[in-house]
Amino acid sequence: MQTPRDFSMYGAVDLGARQAAAQRRQQQAARAADAGADGGDAGQPAFVFEVTEETFNTDVVLRSRTTPVIVDLWAEWCGPCKQLSPVLEKLANEAAGAWVLAKIDVDANPRLAQAFQAQSIPMVVAIVGGQMVDAFLGAMPEAQVSQWITQILAVADQIGVQGGEPGEPGAPGEDGEAVDDLPPALAAARDAMETGDLDAAAGALEKALVDAPADPLAKSWLAQVNLMRRVSSADPATASREAAGSPDDINAQLLMADFQMASGDAEQAFDRVLGVIKRTSGAERNTARLRLLDLFEVLPPNDDRVKKARTQLALLLF
Repeated sequence: MQTPRDFSMYGAVDLGARQAAAQRRQQQAARAADAGADGGDAGQPAFVFEVTEETFNTDVVLRSRTTPVIVDLWAEWCGPCKQLSPVLEKLANEAAGAWVLAKIDVDANPRLAQAFQAQSIPMVVAIVGGQMVDAFLGAMPEAQVSQWITQILAVADQIGVQGGEPGEPGAPGEDGEAVDDLPPALAAARDAMETGDLDAAAGALEKALVDAPADPLAKSWLAQVNLMRRVSSADPATASREAAGSPDDINAQLLMADFQMASGDAEQAFDRVLGVIKRTSGAERNTARLRLLDLFEVLPPNDDRVKKARTQLALLLF
């Protein structure tokens, strides 16, 4: 088991033409339409799904905050992929939401392949709580894959990320009905997060916080959702260029801190905002302070990076 490290796809080089990507997406859309027409997947949980560069942050990074995500990097021409992928899909469906499988076609999504530093495929990566916790290369027998996933779920349990195992909150019960101990607003937020509807998730979480203002789970989820909303409406390359060229532009610096946080580089994000707080006063300083407090909520309160940044913030303010 590798030491967990923050995962980042930002800064990966765009390798150029997207003809293959367009073709893959058309094929995926056609398959989805066919499945819907046949009624085969209607109403079924999305335990296995395709991910693109555009959907990665929502479908993998954000979703991994509530459910362990196993990423399968594959390609049509890869023989071992054709052996391993069915095994992963079978195990994902059997897990019934304890973890989910995100499939990435490396030909259609070269930036993601580079972000994962995929030197060969198949490559299988575990993302938990926004962190890449372990990976393996090549095809393995089902028993070994199952054992590896068991280890991943143990790590996820330690981090506090638990998917909906059968009999657990959010999983189907014996009668087929969902068993969910979450308050309705949080359950609605979770469902919206899993489908990528960030606006609906934010609305549900805001409602949850009206009912329970100190709810740590609602506060953390809302901070994560708002972070994704901010970065999803901007371009990371443009944000980086503007932050580098305009060190006194508060909005540019805060947006760049958002991108650093979304990509898993929390320490640099905190340092950037602390730098803004140090250089400013009045309303600008308060804006930066509130953004930093919001970013703190993305991580567990006992995270060492949060503790360090909170101490630095106190020294700057007092």
